[in-house]
Amino acid sequence: MNGGNGIETLSRISRDQSISDTPSRISSGLSPRTTPSLAKLAERFPLGWSHYVTLLSVTDPEARRFYEIEAAENGWSVRELRRQLDSSLYQRLALSRDKHEVRRLARDGLVVEKSSDLIKNPVVLEFLGLEEKPAYSESDLESAIIDRLQQFLLELGKGFLFEARQKRFSFDDSHFFVDLVFYNRLLRCYVLIDLKSGKLTHQDLGQMQMYVDYFDRYVRTDDELPTVGILLCDQKNDAVVELTLPEDANIYASKYQLYLPSKRELADQLAWVRREVEGREGFLERADALAATTSGMKQTDSTILIREDRGR
Repeated sequence: MNGGNGIETLSRISRDQSISDTPSRISSGLSPRTTPSLAKLAERFPLGWSHYVTLLSVTDPEARRFYEIEAAENGWSVRELRRQLDSSLYQRLALSRDKHEVRRLARDGLVVEKSSDLIKNPVVLEFLGLEEKPAYSESDLESAIIDRLQQFLLELGKGFLFEARQKRFSFDDSHFFVDLVFYNRLLRCYVLIDLKSGKLTHQDLGQMQMYVDYFDRYVRTDDELPTVGILLCDQKNDAVVELTLPEDANIYASKYQLYLPSKRELADQLAWVRREVEGREGFLERADALAATTSGMKQTDSTILIREDRGR
């Protein structure tokens, strides 16, 4: 679905006439001959009128296409769409993706194909209604999430099903509890979430690794994908994550915050990431070109030496 064309058409309509009276003008001209055209119009505009009025406030065309696709595919209400706009969902997803994946977000929406597609930074929990203070206990956060599970599932994204709270498993006479257990039907895998207040430590990561290993060995079936572990933490330390976990670990750490993010701050971060990626790609392209030129020069020098040897 090319949502961008629909929004651009709607933008032109809104400039030409009042948005509020457009439906009545359209309906006043209905006739049996217009029925096929209306079917095509419905395909082009899969959302309700109020959805499109809301989307007109999004100035970035790529973000606008993303929200239109996601709202149509997930059946978001206008209220849910506004919440995703206010929480800057597109920017938060884009920050954890490379340039090509960001373009795909705008073209296809969020496509869940691998575990990293589930991750967003930060995870916004403003709907919990908790006041801002230095720290909450992990049990307070867990209880608040369970009380507002539907909103939490919306924030997690596509395909999530809730399975258990404080899931217990035991071995060697020891008992362990996973804060929240979900199942993602799109990836066909378990997703374990642990809540961490304060600073993330290597012990927290090691504990999650144990949880994931247990589910992979004793819970998941052969036709399911490996278990994913997500630590939602108040203070994330990327260096600790990189040094503690192997590169192929299916474990992620995401910062959570109890308030809506600053759109300006997220936009600036996304612009910086794009510049870094494009600069790195440009450097690699120049390096490849230099290597190719150097290789050609060496071949030319070798040819000259062979000719000189033959001349002697």
